[in-house]
Parts: sequence; structure tokens; C-alpha cells
Amino acid sequence: MNLIQAIRTIPDYPKKGIMFRDITTLLGDAEAFRHAVDAMVDPFRNAGITKVAGIEARGFILGGAIAHQLKAGFVPLRKRGKLPGETYTVEYALEYGVDAMEMHRDALIEGERTMMIDDLIATGGTALAAVDLLRRAGAEVVAASFVIDLPDLGGAKKLEQEAKVPVSTLVTFSGH
Repeated sequence: MNLIQAIRTIPDYPKKGIMFRDITTLLGDAEAFRHAVDAMVDPFRNAGITKVAGIEARGFILGGAIAHQLKAGFVPLRKRGKLPGETYTVEYALEYGVDAMEMHRDALIEGERTMMIDDLIATGGTALAAVDLLRRAGAEVVAASFVIDLPDLGGAKKLEQEAKVPVSTLVTFSGH
């Protein structure tokens, strides 16, 4: 199956010059959604993963399905102020400012083999912050998986080189 055909591109969103890769069309196509989840699971089926961590919001959709197939628990990585319990917080730089991501302090047990999930990796800033957050909680981050890689922005390479996390992606798009 050609997943690229299931992904909608929206020009000039959220700002002029950006080609936004929208996976909601992939999620709405039962065959494409199943194929994407299976393809994200297959390389890690026997990796002993006990937790899947999904980055808000599309990482929740993919991560929940992947956790189910791996018979693993799911850990939501959320924007600041969205979780009710005691949290770990990490701040990270955006193009114009700073954002923060949180997870519950009791979401992981020290040493749990964890896989991180999101829909897309671009510059890698959010993914690096997520790995930092998971490691603060004691996770062994064994893999990161994304539907889309924008290799021209270098995020997957940065995650592999700086954080030493193997990265798996399903499709690539050139440019932004």
C-alpha cells in the first residue's frame, strides 16, 4: 500500500511556505490506518517493549493502537497543565518561543522498555524533549517511530545521533 497517497498535503499551513502533511486522511482510511499501525509495530514485535509513549495529539491515536498490538501499556506525553497528577516537565524550544511537555511521574517503572510514537518528525525538537522526559522517569527508550519523516529538516538523524534512539519511519517527504 502506498501510504503517501493517504496523506493530505495542505499548502501554506500554518504559515506561508509550509507544506503541512496531514495524517487525518490516513487515519480515516481503515486500510491505510491498519497498514500504518502494522508497519510501525512489525520491527518491534519481539523487542520486549512494555510501554508505548505517544506525543499529543496524533501520537495518542497511533500510540494507543500500537500499544494494544504490542500488549504494552500506553503513556500520554501531554502539553503543560493537562495531566491531573504529579508530573515530570521538560521545556523545549520552538521556532518562536518555548513549549513544555509533561508526563505523570508514576507512568513508568525504572528500566521499562519504551517506544516513542508520533505522526511526524521534522526538526526533532519535540522528539528530543520527549526522550528527555521519558529518561527522567527511568525509561529505556528503545525506539522511536513516526509515520512521516521530513529528512531535509534533520530531526530523525538528530534523534539517532544525539539521543542514541533508533528511528523508524514509514514515508518521507522532501522540503518542509
